[in-house]
Amino acid sequence: MEIENPKLEVNISQAKKGSQNAFKYLLDTFWLDVYNFQLKRSSSENDAEDITIQTFSKAFDRIHTFDEKYTFKTWLITISKNIHIDLLRKKNISILIENSNNQREEIYLVVDENPTPEDTIIREQNLAKLLRDIKLLKPKYQEVIQLRYFQELSYKEIASEINEPISNVKVKLLRAKKLLAAIIKKS
Repeated sequence: MEIENPKLEVNISQAKKGSQNAFKYLLDTFWLDVYNFQLKRSSSENDAEDITIQTFSKAFDRIHTFDEKYTFKTWLITISKNIHIDLLRKKNISILIENSNNQREEIYLVVDENPTPEDTIIREQNLAKLLRDIKLLKPKYQEVIQLRYFQELSYKEIASEINEPISNVKVKLLRAKKLLAAIIKKS
């Protein structure tokens, strides 16, 4: 096994069992690696961020296929590279394919466990200030925060509302909460 970090090994194992905290740890640990990899290859920060979200979404859906004889970062980068190549192919042949027809209906459930520190910080802020802080997020993150915490929609309902897979919704929400918590801590 090439995993040098025991904490990483434990979190990968827990993620395979569906632990949301483990998914969050992996997202936090490897987000910048995947994002920077894509930033070098794509034309914009938005594209890099979208591909990174898709990468984590696909990785979390298929975490059970991760082979420990490889490094986790390499596995993520490979997924990211393949997503980018697929997007380039789609652009080059100018065909829009609706992924919703081809997507697996089987999504690994991420159990909502005890509130994360980000959840606690978000709930403790007064509403007016919180709304100002939310407006500092990118619109796609504002939308998932709004739908989840103010309209109290389920992941499935949010996925239907924004026409994206549930796994993308979960990754966007994790990322949005982390960014919002950072904004709140700064102010």
